[in-house]
Amino acid sequence: MRSKKFLKAEQATLAWDVPGLVAGVDEAGRGPLAGPVVAAAVILDERSPIKGLADSKQLTAARRERLYDEIRAKALCCSVALASVEEIDQLNILQATMLAMRRAVQGLRLKPSKVLVDGNRLPPLDVLAEAIVSGDALVPAISAASILAKVTRDRLLCELHLLHPEYGFDRHKGYGTAQHMQALKKHGALAVHRRSFAPVARALADPAFDRDTAP
Repeated sequence: MRSKKFLKAEQATLAWDVPGLVAGVDEAGRGPLAGPVVAAAVILDERSPIKGLADSKQLTAARRERLYDEIRAKALCCSVALASVEEIDQLNILQATMLAMRRAVQGLRLKPSKVLVDGNRLPPLDVLAEAIVSGDALVPAISAASILAKVTRDRLLCELHLLHPEYGFDRHKGYGTAQHMQALKKHGALAVHRRSFAPVARALADPAFDRDTAP
């Protein structure tokens, strides 16, 4: 069990700037009913600017894919990490998200002097960090991180679709759409379903089915 300090990591506003590399951090997949939560950390290269960076949710899938390749090619370094469904159910989604973000920062080849995180919470890090609300729309490095995290997670869900096409993961990406809920009630839960999430728990408790689908 994580400490309360970890759970309650709050936004820090830095009154000064620091020299050195700055990493942007964002996540994808806090809301879905299935699959891991994915986080990314990116240190951009000022000498190789990337045009069109924006909040990944505001971009088309095709544009995200193109930017994903450009970010991987031009960034000084980047890292993608995740927290598993098991960790989400054990820790809760907030703490699992913080865990994925910390892993992403720790996975960077270069150590940043400062980390900018989208949102109003900070993971425990050993470097200066600042939480920025709507940072994925304001800070290019965070935008880049949001794109890497989103594309990575979408690809994982498309791979899952190939194994279990009856759930439609390629379309809803694990979110609780009507199609997903109907498939969950009809076929049962997979190992990738987050049992700590209320819609999944309610579906599993439905007397209409009494089985747990194997992964």
